[in-house]
Amino acid sequence: MATRGIYQLQKLTIVYCEHGGSSRLVRDFISSGRIIEWAEKHPHIDIELKLRNGYSNHPYIRGEYLTGSPKQVCVKNEPIKRIHQVMEMLKNSSGRKITRLKEPVMTQTPSIQGIWTPMLNLQEVGDLKINVVTPKTSSS
Repeated sequence: MATRGIYQLQKLTIVYCEHGGSSRLVRDFISSGRIIEWAEKHPHIDIELKLRNGYSNHPYIRGEYLTGSPKQVCVKNEPIKRIHQVMEMLKNSSGRKITRLKEPVMTQTPSIQGIWTPMLNLQEVGDLKINVVTPKTSSS
């Protein structure tokens, strides 16, 4: 996602295991060349592939943003389509933490126009000249 024309995602790291079964589809994604196609479409993002062998090392994709905060998503046994979706989701994220608003947002200056309601009948206003145009029906 671009904020004021600056892309927030700086680096995308894909961590996987060379032998693990949960990394099989990540290895297929990399060997199929889809990672190269994605990298060519997004040249502003640095892509790093990290090999992390060992017992119980599941694959994940980590995005590092301009704000300095990383986001990490596990892609254990995920299909190739989902791996692509995770990469797009990280690309479209801003990198900021999600903050929950505890109270409703209120304003000290309400709208000058007033609150619109569907019951507002503008035809009865004296100063405005409004013509209601109904569509003509064609006879078949």
